[in-house]
Amino acid sequence: MERQAIRRMEGDSLTDAQIERMGIAFQKMEVTVEELKNRFGFCDNDLNIDLGPLGKLF
Repeated sequence: MERQAIRRMEGDSLTDAQIERMGIAFQKMEVTVEELKNRFGFCDNDLNIDLGPLGKLF
């Protein structure tokens, strides 16, 4: 999702308001993921799945 967002920003297909909302949404999503990781005892490596020929998620 982040890569697509960056492409859209670089392609000038988003308004400033849309970019701002998207940034806030990504920040909220990051907080939620951290809360879930803590709740269930996961670490970053647990979430870094192997996508086969595409490589690791991050």
